[in-house]
Amino acid sequence: MTTAENIQSAMLALKDEEQARHLMRFFKCGKGDYGEGDRFLGLRNPQTREIVKRFRDEAELSDCLTLIESPYHEIRFAGFLLMIEIFNRYRRKKDEEGMRTATACYIESIPRGNNWDLVDVIAPHILGEWLLRHPEEAGILQEFADRADSLWHQRVGIVTNWMLIRRGHYEEIFPIAEKMLTHTHDLIHKATGWMLREVGKRDLDRLLHFLDRHAPRMPRTMLRYAIEKLPSPLRHHYLTLPRSPQK
Repeated sequence: MTTAENIQSAMLALKDEEQARHLMRFFKCGKGDYGEGDRFLGLRNPQTREIVKRFRDEAELSDCLTLIESPYHEIRFAGFLLMIEIFNRYRRKKDEEGMRTATACYIESIPRGNNWDLVDVIAPHILGEWLLRHPEEAGILQEFADRADSLWHQRVGIVTNWMLIRRGHYEEIFPIAEKMLTHTHDLIHKATGWMLREVGKRDLDRLLHFLDRHAPRMPRTMLRYAIEKLPSPLRHHYLTLPRSPQK
């Protein structure tokens, strides 16, 4: 059996139908929802991570590609977690071409990461780490943010910034956040507000400057996420500003 087959077999053995039904509700898999049609085995994240840990040393990118084609959410998650492990294997070896190959593999696989957890847990640790080493390629985040045809590319374009923000690089997130002021989906509002909040933890003046310019027309969810860590008087100030119409 291949490594991918061994991982799938181990995961299928832990199938839990009651937990699967709960996860389908949690990840909005009903008709018309963003996760419509997704299927679950009912594994919890620690179970999936433990199986990935068991097989990570023998896994190759081909195993990741097999896993992310699964109809089951948790198996796709395992495939993406393995990509992180393989990327880090190359990183520890200082294998630049290996890291580039793993990053390219992730970018090609974004459509299979079709729920928020399959973006948020993965993108910063592969694409984000790569862009820290190659900031000249960071324009790809703006390209993804412009992908009106793909909610998941857009979320990758936003959430990847988490790794950059942690290292003090804020150049990419503010233009993206401005673009998202008129976006209609709450998954984008939440992600953008989250990234703005992360900036504010490290450079409050930059966050306040953005809020002073844009708070009156920020989607309410985005605003609430962005100001969550501000002192109460500041939160009240931004929440009670007269609202401006979206343009």
